[in-house]
Amino acid sequence: MGHLTVAKIRRTATPGRYADGGTLYLHVAPGGSKSWVQRVTVKGKRRDLGLGPWPVVSLAEARTRALANRVLVERGGDPLASRRKAVPTFREAAQRTYEANRPRWRCAKVAAVWMQRVKRHALPTLGDLRVDTIGREEILRVLTPIWTAKPETARKVRAIIRSTLAWAEAHGHVERNMAGDAIDGALPAQPAVKAHFRTVPHADVAAALAAVEASGAAAATKLCFRFLVLTAARSGEAREAVWSEMDLEARTWAIPAERMKSNREHVVPLSDSALAVLSGAAELREAGSDLVFPGVKRGRPLSDATLSKLLKEIGVPAVPHGFRAAFRTWASERTDAPQAVMELALAHASGSQVERAYARSDLRDRRRALMQRWAEYVTASRGKVVRLLG
Repeated sequence: MGHLTVAKIRRTATPGRYADGGTLYLHVAPGGSKSWVQRVTVKGKRRDLGLGPWPVVSLAEARTRALANRVLVERGGDPLASRRKAVPTFREAAQRTYEANRPRWRCAKVAAVWMQRVKRHALPTLGDLRVDTIGREEILRVLTPIWTAKPETARKVRAIIRSTLAWAEAHGHVERNMAGDAIDGALPAQPAVKAHFRTVPHADVAAALAAVEASGAAAATKLCFRFLVLTAARSGEAREAVWSEMDLEARTWAIPAERMKSNREHVVPLSDSALAVLSGAAELREAGSDLVFPGVKRGRPLSDATLSKLLKEIGVPAVPHGFRAAFRTWASERTDAPQAVMELALAHASGSQVERAYARSDLRDRRRALMQRWAEYVTASRGKVVRLLG
């Protein structure tokens, strides 16, 4: 029986190698990641075989793999020989990683952006290399030019390379993920800067709505923006809204889980003003399309840049997402609504995990009252003009 247990593996945090007995070891890297390594002697030469990361490869599975390799070595075989024949290129491994992750990504756009970054940044340097030949130098060749010039992009590209090599490690193609702790010291620290969405004071939202209405934008664009503001929804949720999600009799908009950032269905109570927007949108309905706010191309929603571009063109110093922040600030400053109601209106989780487990109500009636007050607030004329860009 081995020396390691699942509990002991979880507790172990000090970097080093921990023997399970025989030829199997648990490797703990300086950053805390853990992986399985088997030390064998093949034809007089000592070899370290990577058996995959923990917990992707469980203790039981690591022991099974290690035993199979020992039997092969004792019979004169070489565990590395068959691996070399089947080792994929980075291009192939990235495609397999993409296919493995695609079902859990919440929308097609996330998947498309992931693959675009692979093609633009990683494949030119790593694409044709076998994953077991990719070391620090090759990865740094990809990351160094963009690490400080485009820090956010660089972090995401590194995450993509890391996940691809994690797939390769789990399948026994590489012994160590070289995009992980192995290159930490070679990359300068990046300041943790949290980007905030540009917003406007809640007192200026009514003027922003008026400015959009007075613009020369298409009717669908104007209506979509107004609906977004009135419902405090995200841009993608509003742009991709379909009529089958609307229950005009119940005065609700049910956004399905696959279109939500939280991966949970979100039911939005619709105010009188939001229903009026839908009434106007009904006149734009295209035959054969269920889209509430159809884009320029038939059967396609408005593009993700449409609303941002409109606000910039008319001088409103905010992005669409910023109007969610305006709603949240207004609710905090001008209402006595409980925090749970305000957070649920934005489809945010509220309270601890235990509190959420016992919260069976979505507080829809209280949210409906809050959204109605918000609609009345932003559609009332208070005579204030939104500050325009100079």
